[in-house]
This record gives sequence, C-alpha cells and structure tokens, in this order.
Amino acid sequence: AATALVLLLGPAGVPPRKLWRAYRVPLGFCVTGALTLLVQLGGPDGFVTLAESGPARAGGLLLRTSAASLGVLLFAFTTPMSDLLPRLVKAGIPAPVVDVALVTYRMSFLLLDAMTRIRQAQAARLGHTTRAATWRSLAGLGATSFVRAFDRASRLHGGLAGRGYDGTLRVLVPEARVSRRFVGAGVALLAALTALTFVMERLLG
Repeated sequence: AATALVLLLGPAGVPPRKLWRAYRVPLGFCVTGALTLLVQLGGPDGFVTLAESGPARAGGLLLRTSAASLGVLLFAFTTPMSDLLPRLVKAGIPAPVVDVALVTYRMSFLLLDAMTRIRQAQAARLGHTTRAATWRSLAGLGATSFVRAFDRASRLHGGLAGRGYDGTLRVLVPEARVSRRFVGAGVALLAALTALTFVMERLLG
C-alpha cells in the first residue's frame, strides 16, 4: 500500500485531491468489511461481543484490501484502457470478450457525459430546490439515461451492421516500444517487495 501510494503521488504525478476522490469509495468498502471482523454473534458472553483477535484480523484485512485498491488505482491512473484492451487479444483473451469490454468502456463515458448534462439542465430548471423535486429529478435522470443507453446501443448496432460487422471490432493499435529500463525497474521493485514480505513474516512470526 505504501509503495503504491508513493508511486501514485510521485512518478505517476496524480494530484492528491483526485486520488482521494477516486480512493474514498473503495476505502469505505474496505473499512466496512474490516469492521465486521471486530465482533461475533452468539456465544456464552452475549449475542454480540468483541471477537477474539478481532482487531488484528480487521487490521490485516484493511491493509490487504487497501493495498489492492491502491494497486488497481495505480494501474487505472497510468494505463489507458483504450490502448490496453485491443492488445489483450494478442495475450490470448477471446476477441468477443475484448470487444464487449471496449464497447462498454466507451459507452460508459458517453452515458456519464449525458447524465452530467441532464443533471445540469435539471438544476437550471430548479429541479433540486426541495427534497421532493430532487427525487423527481433523480427518477427522471434514471429514466432518461436508460432510454438513451438503449438508443445509443441501437444506433451502434445499426452502424456496425452497415459496415459489415462480422463479430470483431478492428481498430488501429499503435506500436508500443518496450522500455527495458522501466521493465527492469518494475521487476526489481516487485522482487524487493516479495523479499521484504518474507523477511517481515519471519520477524513477526
């Protein structure tokens, strides 16, 4: 977790505020999952009691899930999905699976942009002045987004059919040069973390 955090704020150049906005939701799930290990249901001492070795287990789970979440964010902040997904076919992933992931990825941003515009239009029409108006606006936002999603999917299907779609999306993938220095540094970092893990397990065990 500390290594991923240093890489995010250092070489990756991710602003702390943007990192916090992306990390606070996964962190909430991590904390919620860890809290459940602090208590146990049933037993001679009562219906709800503190679990034996609960804090240690909760702390371990929180650290592991936080490290995993930061690792995923490091990957997301530094690797463009539009460049990664087409290359997965060469790695052995079936082409239809990659096509579905690529279309879903692109459609998600289109729908998010549409939802932002709808929400701005609702706010300009005083759709968030009261709680009742907010709920009506939220219902309208969901219904409109649902209809637009199907409309975009239908137009996408029609466009692909008109271009002779045969089950594979053919896109131009630019050539990527492999940096031996970067790969070497990455392998060395992973080896150092692995060695440090074994050393700490022996010391703490």
